[in-house]
Amino acid sequence: MTQTTDLIHTQFGSDSTAAEVIEGIDLSGKRAIVTGGSSGIGVETARALASAGAEVTLAVRDTQAGDRTASEISAATGRPVHVGRLDLADQASVAEFAASWTGPLHLLINNAGVMALQELILTPDGWELQFATNHLGHFALALGLHDALAAAGDARIVSLSSRGHLRSPVVFADINFSSRPYDPWLAYGQSKTANILFAVEVTRRWAGDGITANAVHPGAIAETNLSRHMNREELGSLRASGTFRFKEIGQGAATSVLVATSPQLEGIGGRYFEDCNQAPVLGHDLADQTGPAGYRPLEQGGVAGYALDPDNARRLWELSLAAR
Repeated sequence: MTQTTDLIHTQFGSDSTAAEVIEGIDLSGKRAIVTGGSSGIGVETARALASAGAEVTLAVRDTQAGDRTASEISAATGRPVHVGRLDLADQASVAEFAASWTGPLHLLINNAGVMALQELILTPDGWELQFATNHLGHFALALGLHDALAAAGDARIVSLSSRGHLRSPVVFADINFSSRPYDPWLAYGQSKTANILFAVEVTRRWAGDGITANAVHPGAIAETNLSRHMNREELGSLRASGTFRFKEIGQGAATSVLVATSPQLEGIGGRYFEDCNQAPVLGHDLADQTGPAGYRPLEQGGVAGYALDPDNARRLWELSLAAR
């Protein structure tokens, strides 16, 4: 398991905003990509980076929405904001986007994602759509941009995970629900565990190239497109239950922005952050790699040991390579 005894604590917390955590940071000369940057916390992440002087590219499926967002951010910050088309569920689209990039890349914010698809949907390559979008697409994107990241000399990758990773490890024996009933939350959970394992293995493999990666839980956000696949009754019950403290969008972007820019994280990777601080590892039995039974309630936070396990991280990397 990745060493986490020296947990990183910052002056920020659950109420902090992206604008607050980036105050005083100078990103002049830095270039950043934010996937899913035309809506929700992606917009606030891009806005914060641009406000600090970064040249930001929004990698989005809907380029018209991306153009509108880019214009708004550029007008507010005085910085150029670019737009590129990227469909993470389409490996050809990912390859095309990566091939079009020239020059160094300092920050890659893997922000886009889908959640709680109510029925099993497979990509043309046979992968469950949440796993394909949330993990495999971002994996292929990072590999395609490796040389650009290495050229930066001190590049950071931020992998947006979720407290939902506590619902399930990556079930390597049946990622695509071929032999078990499909459950939207287990599918989402294993894709979010994959986001953390990706950060662990990127750091192990690429730290020598000056590339580190960390994973973050942005928090439960009041209004974003991520919840668009949940029915209104389920969403309303969740909000009324008091189980989660919902954040505003600016607060939801704060942990991503902090992990991408804080001097405290220089050269540090393979860790998981929530509420702008590194989360402790929960004391779960790593021998159980089949499902979420017995794991702590999501509202308690923390990171599951299976999500930091180096053997799981290596296994996922090899599987993801084969999927490209």
